[in-house]
Amino acid sequence: MIDHDKLVEYARSATDSVFVTMLDMAVTPQPEHLDRKPPMVSDGVMALVGLAGPWIGAGVVTFSAAFAIDVCNHLLMCEETAVNEDVLDAVGEVANMIIGSFKTQLEDDLGPLCLSIPTVVYGRNFTSRSVGTDDWVVLPFQYKGEVIELRICLSPSKNSVPNHVGSMQCA
Repeated sequence: MIDHDKLVEYARSATDSVFVTMLDMAVTPQPEHLDRKPPMVSDGVMALVGLAGPWIGAGVVTFSAAFAIDVCNHLLMCEETAVNEDVLDAVGEVANMIIGSFKTQLEDDLGPLCLSIPTVVYGRNFTSRSVGTDDWVVLPFQYKGEVIELRICLSPSKNSVPNHVGSMQCA
């Protein structure tokens, strides 16, 4: 079991580390909150990464289209001006790094976990839907007026056996 404060600490640490180390961008954490609604985007990019093991869930990172382009330009040291394949790939990679770092920190508390490959969605006025009914922990960050939102949803797996380090293998 992991408490809310530790989950928030791990998520903030992972996000800050990726933005500072990989993008040379210092993000400012905003107050977190819980939300029952799935992630929604009015105009932007959403990257989803699944978590599986003794605990299951997902991490979702959302960006405005303009900020997704900025993230891509920082990561790939390029000059993209519109959302294209490079931008979508960069957003997926940033989400993978954030959720991957978060997962690594969680494993000390929850046992071995696996990640899915990132799924990236781009468009206007779309929403995602999770079959689960658990609350999402919502962690907004700011960078030069832009808001980056990290959402985490975790719950114990109903099909899991007790944690034993090394008992799960991930591909």
